[in-house]
Amino acid sequence: MCGIVGISAETDVAAEIYDSLIMLQHRGQDAAGISVCNSDDQLNSRKSMGYVRDVFQQRHMDKLSGNYGIGHVRYPTAGGAGKEFAQPMYVNSPYGISLAHNGNLTNSKQLGSELFHAEMRHLRTDSDSEVLLNIFAHELGKQREIYPSEKHIFKAVTKTHIRCDGAYAVIALINGYGMLAFRDNNGIRPLSLGIRKGKNRDEYIVSSEDALFTPLGFEKVRDIDPGEAVFIDKKGNFFSQQCSDNPQKRPCIFEYVYFSRPDSKIDEISVYKARMRMGTKLAGQIKKTRPDHDIDVVIPIPDSSVTAAHQLAVDLNVPYREGFVKNRYIGRTFIMPYQEERKKSVRRKLNILDLEFDGKNVLLVDDSIVRGTTSKKIIEMAREAGAKKVYFASAAPAIKYQNLYGIDMPATAELIASKKDHDEVAKEINADWLIYQTLDDLIDSVREGNPEIKEFETSIFTGEYFTPLIENYLEDLETSRKDELKMQREKTKAKG
Repeated sequence: MCGIVGISAETDVAAEIYDSLIMLQHRGQDAAGISVCNSDDQLNSRKSMGYVRDVFQQRHMDKLSGNYGIGHVRYPTAGGAGKEFAQPMYVNSPYGISLAHNGNLTNSKQLGSELFHAEMRHLRTDSDSEVLLNIFAHELGKQREIYPSEKHIFKAVTKTHIRCDGAYAVIALINGYGMLAFRDNNGIRPLSLGIRKGKNRDEYIVSSEDALFTPLGFEKVRDIDPGEAVFIDKKGNFFSQQCSDNPQKRPCIFEYVYFSRPDSKIDEISVYKARMRMGTKLAGQIKKTRPDHDIDVVIPIPDSSVTAAHQLAVDLNVPYREGFVKNRYIGRTFIMPYQEERKKSVRRKLNILDLEFDGKNVLLVDDSIVRGTTSKKIIEMAREAGAKKVYFASAAPAIKYQNLYGIDMPATAELIASKKDHDEVAKEINADWLIYQTLDDLIDSVREGNPEIKEFETSIFTGEYFTPLIENYLEDLETSRKDELKMQREKTKAKG
């Protein structure tokens, strides 16, 4: 899962892209980058490993001159971790194209082979984002136009859709021509469009989330449709076109559970309200299955579960308390690359307020349970603080399967619910009892915000995928996502 943003304006945009990336930092902590193009058609870029605040110093920002540009914060899903994987990525032919991508291609190996053997394009990494960039660049080059129009650009996007399987929200700079954005045929990864009035023309922003629009003075226009492409040329003229024959709106439901900011709207669904409804549904389950519960207090595991936990407490008529103090300078443990880092980070990330636990029966609420190690550690902390009983509620159903569309889920064998039933998971994490959200309740919680959406991407709960799978793809993914092998690769790389 990554964060992407693009801005086309009358004046330099690097500072606003920087501010945007700060507001998207929750979507990726591994690397950050900005590329901008100026009126002389010069491309200026900076990218590196680390948080946005660390990658960009004032001396870097001073060199990022240009009135249209793109930015990216990375969390590794396909490929490895290292500076060469930081985005935006660049190819010099045709025209010079920089690209920022959120998602994951499921046929990237096949496409990479085609690029090398049939189209004579060399790839520097095994990143699917580099594959996507080169596929689009090759299709645009086939238009054979010295000065491509929006029609040629949209035709290249159409060809890209035909060739690429998986999930992708893309923003690209075509050097000297303008800014392009497009979304996969299923609309799995989010992409929103905003506008504001400049002195002489309209100015535009495209981003993974719309929460950053208002602080920058933009007004949301709409979400970019699945399969759609929009192009803003360097003079600020706006064009859009549907580039897919069979677009379907199937957003990733985990955006609403965990990834997105609560102040964002994804496909016109308020993340905040969806999480409130998740809390109501959980409360209804507890009333039904444990009508004689003895819960004294409801406590969220910050941050993404706070909204659901508060509403759950209201509906149960049980006191809500914030029993954990979060260190805001520790990253999100879900998107840390290795299990050892996640284990060490739990106690550094959360400090406990003993007075909220001592002598009480506590219901802890989290957005989800993935490996179970974090949940187990937090329950251990609650018991050490004096809790008599510790119950656990997950705002999401049991996660049992791999994600193919941009979420770096562990290998299936490392998912605690993949081979354990409800009671076995409760025993493993040392909870007195455990309640999961049902999938139907989760879907209802989200769909209520936009009844026009008929399907959501829910494969981590069901194992059902919307896009075709290349033979052995899941097996290869299983291997690549094992923590042990990730660490071995990084150690080998460090020695080399």
